[in-house]
Amino acid sequence: MRYLALIALMAMLVVFPSGSAAEEAQKPAVRTDNMTLAELEKAGDSARVAKDFDSAIVYFEAAVRKDKKNAKLFNKLGLSYLKANRLSDARFSFEKAVKNNSKYADALNNLGAVYFVQRNLNGATKYFKKAVAMDETRPVFHVNLGAAWFGQKKVERAIVEYGRALQLDPTVLSRTNNGGVTAQVTTAEERARYDYMLAKIYAKLGNPEQCLRCLRKAKEEGYRNIGNVYKDEEFSQLWQDARLAEIAPPPPPKQ
Repeated sequence: MRYLALIALMAMLVVFPSGSAAEEAQKPAVRTDNMTLAELEKAGDSARVAKDFDSAIVYFEAAVRKDKKNAKLFNKLGLSYLKANRLSDARFSFEKAVKNNSKYADALNNLGAVYFVQRNLNGATKYFKKAVAMDETRPVFHVNLGAAWFGQKKVERAIVEYGRALQLDPTVLSRTNNGGVTAQVTTAEERARYDYMLAKIYAKLGNPEQCLRCLRKAKEEGYRNIGNVYKDEEFSQLWQDARLAEIAPPPPPKQ
């Protein structure tokens, strides 16, 4: 999993405007005159796929002007703003989506992601919890809530959420395009602690290969308490495994 000083939606990574002013000036103006609501949404979707987020914003802004109660369109507009790093606009759009549909789990999750990017972990936790409550079966919602808990150093709570995400989808933490946020791990010490936490989760789930992989990463990052693998019961199934001994030598037998 990648570690980022500033995290963002992985399937919808925040991107900053690129290209010169001259290049921007050469872009043809987006025209929305006489387009139907369906045409605007389709054009906005196509622009997002093409990573032309400025055009996507224009199309979706025109669309929500035609239908001010459409939560789905406000959510798409919010995602386009997020891609363009217009975080305040993104938050407003997701709030409008939630206002129009209080049970819209994706919009609640995306609103939490904006707070997360802004490093407001309390706000992020609030909305990620709401998204989980709306749809407990979505692995990415649990990943996001776990990341928010981890950012607040509430590791045990993070373990519960990451563990649930992996129960729902064993590949959710290994995919590079999973639609979730990753924990803010900005130092080697934090990365090491994060990998040790993931090792615990994989051990609980009976996945020794991934568990050992994370333990190796934790050791490489300089995790100070790697010897705790022989104290933490989660790793008990590996205590006799020679591969674990290569990572952390077992304690000497008691006299």
